[in-house]
Amino acid sequence: MQQNHFINRELSWLEFNGRVLEEAADRSVPLLDRLKFVAICSNNLDEFFMVRVAGLRQQLEAGGAGTDPAGMSAAEQLTRIRERVIAMHRRQYALLLNDILPGLWEHGISLLKVAELEPAERDALQQFFLAEVFPVLTPMAVDPSHPFPILSSGALEIAVSLRRDEAPKLVKAFVEVPRVLPRLIEVHGRRQAGHSSAFVFLEDLILTFLGQLFPQCEVLKAFPFRVTRDMDFSLDEEVVEDLLKHLTRELRHRKLREPLRLELPTGQGGSLLRWLMKELALGADALYTFPGPLNLADFFSLIEKARRSELVEAEWTPLASPLVPAGESMFAAIREAGAIPLFHPFESFDPVVRLLEEAADDPSVLAIKQTLYRVSGDSPVVRALQRAAENGKQVTVIVEIRARFDEERNIRWARTLEESGVHVIYGIVGLKIHAKALLIVRREEGRIRRYLHLATGNYNDKTARGYTDIGMFLTDPEMCVDVAALFNLMTGYSQPPAWRKIAVAPVGLRQAFLDLIDREARLSTPHNPGRILAKLNSLVDPEIIEHLFEAARARVRIDLVVRGICCLRPGGAAGDRIRVKSIVDRYLEHSRIYYFANGGNPEYYLSSADWMQRNLDRRIEVLFPVEHGPTRELLDRIFEFELGDRRKGRWLRHAGSYTSCSNRFNASRSQRRIYDLFLARLAEARRSAPRPVLEPVTNPD
Repeated sequence: MQQNHFINRELSWLEFNGRVLEEAADRSVPLLDRLKFVAICSNNLDEFFMVRVAGLRQQLEAGGAGTDPAGMSAAEQLTRIRERVIAMHRRQYALLLNDILPGLWEHGISLLKVAELEPAERDALQQFFLAEVFPVLTPMAVDPSHPFPILSSGALEIAVSLRRDEAPKLVKAFVEVPRVLPRLIEVHGRRQAGHSSAFVFLEDLILTFLGQLFPQCEVLKAFPFRVTRDMDFSLDEEVVEDLLKHLTRELRHRKLREPLRLELPTGQGGSLLRWLMKELALGADALYTFPGPLNLADFFSLIEKARRSELVEAEWTPLASPLVPAGESMFAAIREAGAIPLFHPFESFDPVVRLLEEAADDPSVLAIKQTLYRVSGDSPVVRALQRAAENGKQVTVIVEIRARFDEERNIRWARTLEESGVHVIYGIVGLKIHAKALLIVRREEGRIRRYLHLATGNYNDKTARGYTDIGMFLTDPEMCVDVAALFNLMTGYSQPPAWRKIAVAPVGLRQAFLDLIDREARLSTPHNPGRILAKLNSLVDPEIIEHLFEAARARVRIDLVVRGICCLRPGGAAGDRIRVKSIVDRYLEHSRIYYFANGGNPEYYLSSADWMQRNLDRRIEVLFPVEHGPTRELLDRIFEFELGDRRKGRWLRHAGSYTSCSNRFNASRSQRRIYDLFLARLAEARRSAPRPVLEPVTNPD
């Protein structure tokens, strides 16, 4: 393994978050959309600390031996991470305080301090505080009879130093800013002052009237802060008898996990801060200070409260699929077309819900089998599965209850499904189920027919409006047999079969990818060089990276569209034969598409899997071929648009940084071009009557 082929994973992720922040700096982006990217950057950093920084600290505490493929130790990574995060925070708050918020002020939207309000406004807020906030607050003193409390990870807290009734001894206390109340409190009456919307932060309101919580006490000092805890827990699944019970117990213990980051406003210090850090057992390297409000992820609420057409980009309404006409049975549409692709969020997720709802009530449907990794809070998918079970269908759902940060939600709705009669499988010991598959068994004209849906993204109607993903409805008999066998493998004790068309992790997907890459190298010639195109979220796996370099040495031209982490360092010995592009735009790039020229007989694949060790070795994932000619043509156009994106696309440099966007209004923007492509495709289909039948290509050239 050659270190000069690799970029450190954590620093690559921080580069991705930096690209998110670049969108907040782009003045061609509307103001509230820029604020959205500030909030996303903050939310991303929270998860990064809870998982990735936590893992590095665990590694350091265990001895810190060894280095990553790029040659960096855990200690070196933590040092570089802190430097990069501090620089990112500096830019984030400069954009927020000096650019975005002043811009919103000019549009009549203001964030104020309580001290800046007029007396009448302040009096009104005091009444609001006493009526709506004060009853929810719980002051927690720390003294011999009240030990240091358990502070929830990510919660906004207020640390207080008090003196009681002129007593010489100081008392420490905490007040948690309630998450059940809105973080931003609207100030009424500002419209007359030229502001259509004015808000104060809940913690500022609490700090202003803090004395109400501590009668007969003098408040000497108080400041807000946040603690981030280590959430990178793992289960020793080999000794777990009941995965559900064990995970439920671990989730209850999350609040007890080690703190690893302390955030507070700039300028706060003194004995109260020293005491807090001592009690939390945190060193100076865990302290981060900010010149503005904490937890910028809460600005999502301001975006909703202050939404106006001139401050957000116009909505791109999800389009109908020309292959799914309104009013027609989904089963009939799939049978007629043979294969129906859906490209979310450009095309609506509704056909997936329609298929499940129709199946729930169709007397010919015998069974439904589905994997679920993340679903929305009020999911129409879950409701349809419940109704199907209540109508007597054989419904089996494989729920991944270890989907990070969605564990509690998944457990709740999985139990709801069980109560409706659904057979729920709570994951598999040792493996996360990340595959996206739906299989419906139907009796038609005296025989069994299977209908299949495979996808790159989750069965989540909410994220399907913001994540780019691809799903396909299929009736291909061989793929249906494969997926039926996969469900049997996941629910029972059967051995992996010889797959007809799909590849499955962890039993063969890694080797399938390596074989495809190596075949491309083997077929490559000076006059007919090989070609690999891949679009994915993350590229981390060292073995895949080394095989890509071997292919490049065999003159294979490789273009990779990698949204997030990319540990492959382009350039060097590979020259310009490997190029890596990242696209950050209004939609989160999430689909996984793989193309191999195969000596002139190209092959296209879709998958739930990225090129990461966890996807290839520790998860159940599916790679499936795309044999439907019109879908392959659409995938060609997507690659064309994304590789030509000069507005939101950035090329990865050899040094590990990325080029800047041109940010020109007339520059090519792939997501806009893709949406326009589907808009034109739908318009053409509506002009054509009757609707053409699109048959799958079983023997592509």
